[in-house]
Amino acid sequence: MKIKELKEIIICIYSKINENKDYLTKLDQESGDGDLGISMVSGFQAMKDYMEATEETDLGRVLNKCGDVFNEAAPSSLGTILTFFLKGMAKKMKGCSECDLDGISEALQKGIENIMKKAGSKPGEKTILDSLFPAVQAMKSPEVKEPAKEAAIAAKMGCEKTREMKAVWGRAAYYGEKSFGVLDGGAVVGALIFEAANEWKNESLLQEKSLRS
Repeated sequence: MKIKELKEIIICIYSKINENKDYLTKLDQESGDGDLGISMVSGFQAMKDYMEATEETDLGRVLNKCGDVFNEAAPSSLGTILTFFLKGMAKKMKGCSECDLDGISEALQKGIENIMKKAGSKPGEKTILDSLFPAVQAMKSPEVKEPAKEAAIAAKMGCEKTREMKAVWGRAAYYGEKSFGVLDGGAVVGALIFEAANEWKNESLLQEKSLRS
């Protein structure tokens, strides 16, 4: 992956989040402020706009700046969490103009670790970590054959499991036992991120086949 591919992935993620804006808002109305769709679209659009304009080639610097623009455009609890994620990835990729699958997986892992360190949260607490963590574990598995696809599946499964969890963070925690049976909006965002990345990968493979034929 180079800057070109990262840019394409971020554009795909923005499109996926924008398509699900109303769904995210509806989810958030059940246990939050009701602004999740709006804030996530704003954050990912800011990243997309920056990526389309930048001439920077250092992946670490680009991701660090993405964290800055996301945080400014989406000043919310999940916006802060995703900023931690981006900053953790940025630190790992600093000085790199390209990165292979192992490097990407490790950077994603560092992003997760930064969330856990800065936010004090962990998987199993009905947050975005419940989709991000299993996705990255799937990518890092020695048996992985289709990293993007398997990560997307794992993220979706992790997201679904949040129905069985009691919220312990943010406004959702105020609902206590009533948070059971409800999907966590942050976990849905995490699943959408990996779903978009998988769709980008599939489209890239189709383009490669088309060029060869």
